[in-house]
Amino acid sequence: MGSRALRLVTASIIVCAAPSVYAQSHGEQIPIQEVIQRFAAAESQNKIARNNYTFTQDIDIQTIGEAGSITGRFKRVSDIVYDDLGNRFEKITYFPPSTLTLNITREDEQDLGGIQPFALTTEDLPKYQIDYTGKERLDELDTYIFDVKPKKFQKNERYFQGRIWVDDHDLQIVKVAGIAVPEIGGQKFPHFESYRENIDGRFWFPTYTYADDVLEFKNNPVRLRVIIRYKNYKKFVTGIRVVEGGESATEEEVKAAEKDKAGEPQQQKKPEPKRPPQRLE
Repeated sequence: MGSRALRLVTASIIVCAAPSVYAQSHGEQIPIQEVIQRFAAAESQNKIARNNYTFTQDIDIQTIGEAGSITGRFKRVSDIVYDDLGNRFEKITYFPPSTLTLNITREDEQDLGGIQPFALTTEDLPKYQIDYTGKERLDELDTYIFDVKPKKFQKNERYFQGRIWVDDHDLQIVKVAGIAVPEIGGQKFPHFESYRENIDGRFWFPTYTYADDVLEFKNNPVRLRVIIRYKNYKKFVTGIRVVEGGESATEEEVKAAEKDKAGEPQQQKKPEPKRPPQRLE
């Protein structure tokens, strides 16, 4: 973890001066509205860039009883990977039968895949009221704080309501705390916190989401704990390339070509029969 990474622990928070019209970054004064535009643009870039990475997603949802005992559990571990043609898919590696008495609804799936990992992209800005509230020291990062809430609800859409922390150096979101809204059909959703880490020195990707909240159902309050870890981020590089004549080169051929460029000796091997061209989607 680099020097500008955000540790996944509760940090001591120092509340700074009252909200102002300008923010300080890289030694210059930046209008708050520009800060908002820049962190939202970065959020959009992060969301797109993450589609070019493989990673492991570990979801652990628990209902908690007396003395902290686990009374039900939904556990799913999966790798987000690509096939040989570059198609992205989820490869489930561990998924025992759920013992939760609660159902995982469509809204829950939307929140897990969208609201919790990424809170506020450029495309989302018109949907939200965003208020600058000041600055805080969060672990080793100086951050701007913004309170966020949806202006109105559209049918079948999920929204974030809560607070975000924006690194004053990179102007990127490094922490999110709030809840997914609206509540629909008697459903209840937990308050959560999501933390980011700097990946490859450029992107801030989600690495940890945590919730521990009592869901106040009408006659049966339920304590719910959610722990989601995103780990092993690796940039996806395809092993197939198109060569002259439309024929695809194998990964071994690509490596051999790279060695040839570097002036490294290559091992001789018998020529193989040509294969039919592979089509790249």
